[in-house]
Amino acid sequence: MKLTLLLLTAVSVALAGPEKPAKFRSAVTRKAAVVSRNTTPPETGGIKLVNGFQASVFAENLGKARHIVVDPAGTVFVKLEKLNEGKGIVELNDTNGDGKADQTMMFGNYTGTGMALYKDYLYASSDTSVYRYKLTNGKVMETTPAEPIIVGLTLQRQHASKSITISPDGKLFVNFGAPSNACQEKDRQKGSMGMDPCPILEEYGGIWQFDANKLNQHKADGKRYATGIRNAVSLDWNTANNTLYALQHGRDMLNSWGGAFTDEASAELPSEEFLMVKEGNDFGWPYCYNNQIKNQKFLAPEYGGDGTKVDRCAGKEKPIMAFPGHWAPNDLLFYTGSAFPARYKNGAFVCFHGSWNRAPLKQGGYFVAFIPFGKDGRPSGKYEVFAENFAGVPEQGTPGTSVNAGKLDLDSPGDAKARPVGLAQGPDGSLYISDSVKGNVWKVTYTAKK
Repeated sequence: MKLTLLLLTAVSVALAGPEKPAKFRSAVTRKAAVVSRNTTPPETGGIKLVNGFQASVFAENLGKARHIVVDPAGTVFVKLEKLNEGKGIVELNDTNGDGKADQTMMFGNYTGTGMALYKDYLYASSDTSVYRYKLTNGKVMETTPAEPIIVGLTLQRQHASKSITISPDGKLFVNFGAPSNACQEKDRQKGSMGMDPCPILEEYGGIWQFDANKLNQHKADGKRYATGIRNAVSLDWNTANNTLYALQHGRDMLNSWGGAFTDEASAELPSEEFLMVKEGNDFGWPYCYNNQIKNQKFLAPEYGGDGTKVDRCAGKEKPIMAFPGHWAPNDLLFYTGSAFPARYKNGAFVCFHGSWNRAPLKQGGYFVAFIPFGKDGRPSGKYEVFAENFAGVPEQGTPGTSVNAGKLDLDSPGDAKARPVGLAQGPDGSLYISDSVKGNVWKVTYTAKK
């Protein structure tokens, strides 16, 4: 009997593997990844794609992932919303070429969202800072220090994430989300009027430009590049026309004003806006909101709007495309590779994180969309559902189209098995997608003949 128990104990220990250290003893730790085998078919990775594409799980259970980037050497970097064993950035490598990460390194003692690559550096943001790390053969070494690029930003309780992108000439663009819903005197309080002028716009509610090559910059060292943007978690620089693009999270709670702002209207409005951003642009927040059904910006109810008044919104910049409300566009990627069919070249992928406040309508927006672009830097067609079923419940639409997309039988975001949040392009032209629930990373490739 004792011999049997000893044998069972030995087998249990062997299966469990070595105990994880209580904490890291150095700035970074490199370890072989223990990859649990996914039970979903390898050709889909559990998600549903447009015909001709397949997905595999590149990494699993990293933690609450946010944005990702892939170095030209193929190293995948993932930013975390919450620390995993005290670290906030995960470095992944597939050393044997089987399509799965088999080497993991973790570093950075801060959480956050933003990730970018510029020259030979990895850039990563917290909610109050931006850092960079020198890359050596596409990797961050154990002794590599975090160099401060922007420091001393004030932590806000709403829309604090500092998403970033960098232009080829070294301009660093940073989202400064507004710590407010609609710049009311009493935030999110029924009947509270909007402050006019809105003082928040002096420091927030827009995109600021900094120098990606300069250390220890403060907010005053940057300049406001564009304003009237409530919160743009999605930023990317389009090299096809050398222009900045962003997607705005529209405001909430239109229904608190009654009248034309019914619960149903507030579930669909205002738009999530796709913006072509030029220096000096004003997109209207908090005074205005966009109605994608009427293709018009209207005066917000906090400033006297009734659903029909345009007023001061007549001169505000309009989106190049508008989506239904509350889908939470959380990343944007202009595809520059050649591995996908030609129609995808220079088109945009948008990662929708999913809604939380679309009642009484169905939840929606847990998918990755593709938008074809023309030579004028604007969409040349409707958005299409490219990848879905992240939540474990299929969108009520057809992949490859926008018909009835963005509606699913999900009671709350907490019921979603996964929520897509980050996008990156691999050196081989593949597409990587990260998940904020468990921290899975999918690699999407094209397998049909072009």
